[in-house]
Amino acid sequence: MSTAKWGRPAAGREPAGAALLAWLADPSAPGLCLIAGGAGCGKSALLAWLVRHGTRAGTVRERTVHAYVPLAGQSVRGAVWTMADQLGLVTRGAGEFVAQLVADRRRVTVVLPDLHAGADPGGLAELVLALNAQDHVRLVVETRSGTDVHQQLARSGAAVMDLDEPQWTDEARRLTWHTAQPEITAPPVPARQQAAAALELDDPAALCAADPWLVTAVFEADREGHGGLRSAWLRAGQSLCRDQKSAERALVLLTALGDAADPRLRPELTELAATADWQLDWARVRGDMAPPWPGPVFAMTTAELPTGQTLLADHQGVLRTMDTADGTPIGRMPQLPSPPVAICALTDGTVLALDDQGRLHARTLPGKPRATGIAALLDDGPAPGQQLTETLTAHLARSPGTALCITPGVVAVGGADGTVHAFTPGERDEAPRGAGLHTGGVTALAALGLPLGDGGQTLPLLYSGGADGRVRAWSPAAEPQPTPVAEHASPVTALSAGHTPRGLALAVAWAHGLVELHHLDEGKARRLWPGAAVNALALTAGGSLLVGTDDRVLCLHPR
Repeated sequence: MSTAKWGRPAAGREPAGAALLAWLADPSAPGLCLIAGGAGCGKSALLAWLVRHGTRAGTVRERTVHAYVPLAGQSVRGAVWTMADQLGLVTRGAGEFVAQLVADRRRVTVVLPDLHAGADPGGLAELVLALNAQDHVRLVVETRSGTDVHQQLARSGAAVMDLDEPQWTDEARRLTWHTAQPEITAPPVPARQQAAAALELDDPAALCAADPWLVTAVFEADREGHGGLRSAWLRAGQSLCRDQKSAERALVLLTALGDAADPRLRPELTELAATADWQLDWARVRGDMAPPWPGPVFAMTTAELPTGQTLLADHQGVLRTMDTADGTPIGRMPQLPSPPVAICALTDGTVLALDDQGRLHARTLPGKPRATGIAALLDDGPAPGQQLTETLTAHLARSPGTALCITPGVVAVGGADGTVHAFTPGERDEAPRGAGLHTGGVTALAALGLPLGDGGQTLPLLYSGGADGRVRAWSPAAEPQPTPVAEHASPVTALSAGHTPRGLALAVAWAHGLVELHHLDEGKARRLWPGAAVNALALTAGGSLLVGTDDRVLCLHPR
């Protein structure tokens, strides 16, 4: 229970406040509550009271406000991206956002003031109705009485509180409150519609410096391509609407620009992004033709592959090799029966893929030479890749895996119980070493070898990411480090670790859309918000970072 008491609503609105709290606590009440009334009746003040108390730490769950989105001047996408940011989600639009809420059945309470003043009130009302169809979502929506959207939502079976009606006010308390208060003038609503005409939609410098919510609303209503800027903005808009410098915004816009865009835009955006923390080497976007976009990236690795190559897997289980210099396709392998969550390459050309059911599949890299002649006759035992496949398959039959990684010194498998098991390659009968590293499942693994002196020996080091948002470090020869290497309040979605020209590096992606690159020898970290859910990461030998999403593959270099 919360230890902090709720104060009284202002202006004698105690009856309205009590009714709101009773509605929140009633599981049989309608999921949508409309706060209505004329201009200046106090709707916004009542919602401010609810949000101020409902967002405090320790508030009981039934009274907790999880998202608060003022809708004045806001478009549908702008509203969705704001809600997604506050709920720790990454989404491209309303349909995907609703689907994400459907998949997560935890109760969510959203407060939406000023729907009638939105850039697209009708579209926002449709979004509210789509959210209201989910029985675990509670919505408090402010609309002005008499507007079309108020009537549309009131007909949906919503609970309606019209603050112009006397039962929602304690008149004696209202008079006392007004006597004690100085004259208050409400701040004007930003006139975003009036400013829209001044936007230079074909000028990337103007877009990167403008109010991003206004740009979003204008691009959502405008069907012209503007040289490719519109599609790029709507593709990465959740990141573009974050509070950031123009150079960072230009970088993100550049990563989302397709190859059909006006060729003048790319050098302009590159110049604008010159002071950003990252330099874009290249990007392949859905729809690109030269080189072609490789499809959605669900898993990716550069470890143990020929220099300059990466291996990636898509949503259908297709494995492809790609040139890290420019994203040009190199080869393709037979399709897996299920989408993979992790892929690893061995030095003998074996590719191991862990699918979304926790099963292991083996493939061979295209073009990898096989032993012939006397060498093939002398080597009559199982190949190292076959031995490892058999060992892992036996382990996974007992405990299905959720994550997988391999280095020459260690193989690690993560499980749904938060435990990581480590094997030594070539030791068929060795019992795996295990460590419980996470609360919840293991969602990503990465490994590398730390050099020991000048003899060429290495000490394996594992990094494990979990549904608890933590990244833990563990060398199987010792106890896990007690303090997380990195942590956020969102599940880890991808990891990559490696040796770069700047020393040991660790890249992490979280489900709320953040990517961090840690240069561990320098103690520095760089952040990137691509504006899409990140499924896979891979570091190159040159120190660049490959980022795989559903609609883009990016290669960026930290400055």
